[in-house]
Amino acid sequence: MITKNIKYIFIAVAILFTSISCTEDFLEVTPKGTDLEETYYKNADEAYSALIAAYDIMSFNSSSWDNMISFMNAGSDDNYGASAPGDAISLFSFNKLTPTNMPQGFWSNHYQGIFRANTLLEKLPNVPMDENLKLRFAAECKAMRAYYHFNLVRMFGNIPLMTRTITAIDAQTYPQSKPEDVYAQIEQDLLDAMAALPESVNIATEGGRWTKGAAQAMLGKVYLYNNKKAEAAVQLAEVNGIPGGTSKYGYKLLSNFKDLWVHTNKFNSESILEDVHTDTGRADWGGIGFGTEGNVLNIMVGIRDYTRTAGSTAPDYFPGWGVNTVTQNLYDVMKGDPRFDATIIDVKALIADGQVVGYSSVNEASTNTGYFMAKFVPLKSDASTLGGDQTLNFYQDTYIIRLADTYLLEAEALGGTGARAQALLDAVRARAGLASTPVSLDAIALERRKELACEGHRWFDLVRTGKAATALASRGFVSGKNELLPIPVKELENTILVQNPGYN
Repeated sequence: MITKNIKYIFIAVAILFTSISCTEDFLEVTPKGTDLEETYYKNADEAYSALIAAYDIMSFNSSSWDNMISFMNAGSDDNYGASAPGDAISLFSFNKLTPTNMPQGFWSNHYQGIFRANTLLEKLPNVPMDENLKLRFAAECKAMRAYYHFNLVRMFGNIPLMTRTITAIDAQTYPQSKPEDVYAQIEQDLLDAMAALPESVNIATEGGRWTKGAAQAMLGKVYLYNNKKAEAAVQLAEVNGIPGGTSKYGYKLLSNFKDLWVHTNKFNSESILEDVHTDTGRADWGGIGFGTEGNVLNIMVGIRDYTRTAGSTAPDYFPGWGVNTVTQNLYDVMKGDPRFDATIIDVKALIADGQVVGYSSVNEASTNTGYFMAKFVPLKSDASTLGGDQTLNFYQDTYIIRLADTYLLEAEALGGTGARAQALLDAVRARAGLASTPVSLDAIALERRKELACEGHRWFDLVRTGKAATALASRGFVSGKNELLPIPVKELENTILVQNPGYN
């Protein structure tokens, strides 16, 4: 898998790709050591190392405390935030983020990925290597640049569009772009990527790399976010194929929903693009400065001090930090659904049944629901035995986009009407063991909530469909403000960037 190489290759090229922010750090390489940026990229191996460095930012989905899944869960009506009331993730739960407490990584990490992709795109023409390989590397860079911009524009709205590397001096006067211009570039990057990406890869050696199907799925999703429903439906139909069948890319819904969350079940037929993790990095807290290739989300959402009774038949969960407790609202929505047990751990019920002694929590009383995220809470048997700190070396991959997601996106793009939209909805429900229900936009939205619960999609779905102000009213959501996150204050220093409305 590609991430088996990331830890070592990334460290080797870290001197070329240092931490960045929207000011000097964000846009200018400051080489250290023996390899200078201008003298690197001498051959295909060095170009590949730079490509891996660009890929490394995709692990922001679930590889650190500030990660996309847990943070976006916290802002939705499905989960609460962290294990301490003052954490930024908890503040997001109640829409109390400000420019000073907004975690900087959600801005700077994505721009770091864009910078790395742009740097390689500019260097590739002069690297002596196979031309077809150059085209593939360039396509992967454009796909990643599109994905990083997509995350930024849907979180912050008013962002600088970066299609080239610029100097620190230029950064001081570099403007924000209109969201429609950012979306246009994202769409073009994905179209360009599709033209040169392979339709499939060798999972054993290249699992985790972008494919044409992944780029096309992402393009369909981007079109839908940009309100281009007809275009979205066309792209997603190619990705999805016949509902319930195998698509031209080999995608197919797994027959058992629970199998999606088995840690060893990587690159399965439902996976279109995933954030790849490994326990072979053997990370520990002393070396976390280079990041970890393990899945940190697992330990974050684990149950604090989870203790089974003698002879208990309850799952033997690895205790964690208690992040993203599940709300009573989601519990009530999911109760009776066949996907419940694979989605929610009802610790209160286990205690009442005498299976578990109890657990501890430092959550606020209102957020200590006793319900946890079954999709990502690890078992003790999932913990690494290869060395390093076990808490940093879980190996479960997380889905960035999977087939059930694209089925429901296409059904929505079709307006929630017609035979194909009905078939797409039915296929997702049938896999869960549910009967058909009349298709509508409301039915699709409810199915998305149940099928994709706790996977980081709900907040985005609420915002893009205009339902956030109602669904999150009790959480302090202010219409016209909280649809966007505040730009971290450090990113505004020595620039002409303008803060999002309501955060000044």
